Amino acid sequence: MSGGWTEGSALLVVILVGFLPTEIWRSLAILAGRRVEEGSALLHWVKAVATALLAAVVARLLFAPTGVLADMPLALRIGAVVGGVAAFMLVRRSIFAGVVAGEAILIAGSLMLGH
Repeated sequence: MSGGWTEGSALLVVILVGFLPTEIWRSLAILAGRRVEEGSALLHWVKAVATALLAAVVARLLFAPTGVLADMPLALRIGAVVGGVAAFMLVRRSIFAGVVAGEAILIAGSLMLGH
């Protein structure tokens, strides 16, 4: 690495800047979540907000993509989402299966289109 950075110092930066802030919020959420009753209005609200955020990210990737994804036709992007959701449902609601299926569809479509 250049600039006097060693692998150890780069790893330390990743841990301090990337991992710890996220882990602090996760720990606080666990502590706060212990006091929230299952089925409460607050829990329903949190689930609704999380679902809305995920839907917004997917919509952005579909209809206003950037980078290489912007070169892919809309039909291919929609097909990848549909295929990913289908794989998710077919493989016991596996997020991993859904992501892999969606990526495979995008890669196959990209290769077929010559991108």
